Amino acid sequence: MKFIISYSLVYTLAMATAIAQEFQGIAYYKTHREINLSLDSTRVNSDTQKHLQGQIQRQFQKEYTLSFKGKESVYKEIESLEKPSVANVSGEIKIVVGGMSDVLYRNLKDNFYVQETEIMDKQFLIKDTLKPREWKLEKETKSIGEYTCFKAIFSEEIIEQIFSTDSNQIEKVTKTRTTTAWYTLQIPLSHGPQNFWGLPGLILEVNDGEQSMLCSKIILNPKKEIEILVPSKGKPVTQVEYDIIREKKNKEMMENMGDNRSNKGGNTVIMKIGG
Repeated sequence: MKFIISYSLVYTLAMATAIAQEFQGIAYYKTHREINLSLDSTRVNSDTQKHLQGQIQRQFQKEYTLSFKGKESVYKEIESLEKPSVANVSGEIKIVVGGMSDVLYRNLKDNFYVQETEIMDKQFLIKDTLKPREWKLEKETKSIGEYTCFKAIFSEEIIEQIFSTDSNQIEKVTKTRTTTAWYTLQIPLSHGPQNFWGLPGLILEVNDGEQSMLCSKIILNPKKEIEILVPSKGKPVTQVEYDIIREKKNKEMMENMGDNRSNKGGNTVIMKIGG
């Protein structure tokens, strides 16, 4: 009896793996981010601030594709003809919105990822090991399109860098962020948008309280085979090396913001948009 049960379990797992390897397709995601813009009320009236906030909000509404095939996937932004915007109001407020053209490749079989990204027009190629999240699977379900989805959550401590215009210093604030994801067992692949993955099925929706990603369409097993290309442009770095470089550049940018504000008496907000 024990032999039969063990054999059945192995057979079931083997069949599940084989079925998962057959799945390929493209999932389309739309992103949205909550923006709370706070500027000096003595320089900016509420209507102007509301207009600027709406303008920035629209810049964060982007579309991405997740191409997946077995254990591999590539996540990237759908190219737009619109250029990054610059808002200038009465010569006092300058809001610069920078674009982002990251390409993220993930290999679940060999447990690594490769990401093309840039900092201030300099390209980097991050290659590192995948680090799984401790997802908590819930019983709650809901429908997204034609797919039945299950809820999963995880919490983590993050460090936010906030620039203080009073002291011209960067303040680090630690807080707990809880992320909710919805995945479907109808597509039994552990892929997902951006850096979210590791659930028993494809992730169709993610919300971390500030940013949300929602799958709007899935093309499953198309006639033309999906081609997964590994990113290759940029200076090779590990994730730790990249984080150090990014923190240094962010600090320089924030300090320059403070200097410009002191010299010109204006407000400058520089935002880099991703997914």
